[in-house]
Amino acid sequence: MRDQDNAELLARAHRGDQGAWREIVRRHIRLVWAVARSHRLGPEDAADVNQTVWLILAQNLTRIRRPDRLSAWLTTTARREALAVLRVRGREEPIDLWEPATDEPTPEEHVLTGDTQARLWRAYTTLTERCRRILHLVAFAPELSFTQIAQTVGIPPNSLGPTRTRCLDVLRRRLARETVG
Repeated sequence: MRDQDNAELLARAHRGDQGAWREIVRRHIRLVWAVARSHRLGPEDAADVNQTVWLILAQNLTRIRRPDRLSAWLTTTARREALAVLRVRGREEPIDLWEPATDEPTPEEHVLTGDTQARLWRAYTTLTERCRRILHLVAFAPELSFTQIAQTVGIPPNSLGPTRTRCLDVLRRRLARETVG
């Protein structure tokens, strides 16, 4: 009975039934989290894996060949995403932001850096929600493809590059105004 339920839930979710989508997530969210955490990911990385798995499922609702094996499909997808996060994290070099480098910055450099960051964030907050989402995903989710980012934001994949460029141009202009003002 549950196997048929999965097929029906997937079909209803594909047709936009939010109740069906919530039921799919309710049934499987603990599994997805458990797989992510079993790879010893921190809470933030596990949350990213969780979110990506549900995005991938949403993109593939009609491609699940064996709804009776939805749990296995989600497990495999979560494992792949967790491993992708680990690969990205393995290439990162941790730095201690509290320890000064060998060439310790002067107090003036600290003030200028803080001022620059404050101006940047003030300019960033004036962008549209779509621009902020695009720039945030591009900067902080390097494991996502352009197609995944475009789908997350709700624009065609071939529009993402030009849209990102326009968003960066607006940010540069607003930052320049912030610097002059």
